Amino acid sequence: MKPTYETKLEQLPITIYDTNEELGRAAAEEAAAVIRDAVEQRAVANIILATGNSQLTFLTALRQDRSIPWDKVNVFHMDEYIGLAPDHPASFPLFLRRHLLEYVTPRAFFPVPAKPEAAGEYEQLLRAHPADLCALGYGENGHLAFNDPPFADFDDPVWVKVVKLDERSRQQQVGEGHFATLDDVPTHAMTLTIPALLSAKRVLALVPEARKADAVERALLGPITEDCPGSILRRTPHAHLFLDQDSAKGLLGKAK
Repeated sequence: MKPTYETKLEQLPITIYDTNEELGRAAAEEAAAVIRDAVEQRAVANIILATGNSQLTFLTALRQDRSIPWDKVNVFHMDEYIGLAPDHPASFPLFLRRHLLEYVTPRAFFPVPAKPEAAGEYEQLLRAHPADLCALGYGENGHLAFNDPPFADFDDPVWVKVVKLDERSRQQQVGEGHFATLDDVPTHAMTLTIPALLSAKRVLALVPEARKADAVERALLGPITEDCPGSILRRTPHAHLFLDQDSAKGLLGKAK
């Protein structure tokens, strides 16, 4: 999949595609290569996946890639609301099941627990299965997973914790149609911290759609700061940022 523009800011390679669909296919091709390489080297691959509407084209392309040996892949994900019922339409494990796991059968799926007391147990599980790949995105407030400003910590001492959700992050969930009103959105969540996400050998950041353009501009052209958590990827040499024309607008002109 050929991008329309390629560049690099500090340590971060960036590729821009005409459409969200092309972005998703390109990211899936790279993810599949990482998975195949891990399986070839160690007979197993461990991957961490994001959820949310911005990940749909990627997940669709990933499940359609017949080269991936899913029976040798352990799937983790990165966040879940505290206290949310497993069958709630906004449940992130349910999202992954609907958009990926109903189509492929991995070696194992380890959902993030929705209860605070399980944070340490999930951290131990992650450390026992070092991630080969983490596919994530920027939130509209620049967050990574649910590491929202002003609570994000680039040097967090733990890998999994309970966080209070920023109101803009909660509002994004309403805007994406996962909840009817802001009052319906939980105020706290379990999240993988930034050190946990970036511990993966390869980090793919997929950030399509015009609603992410402001976050992209701040993350790439503003200071590297926890006020815009996604900015840390500029200091992450094993990361790769995928944008489409809509999310890149205002950053590099029309990226032509």
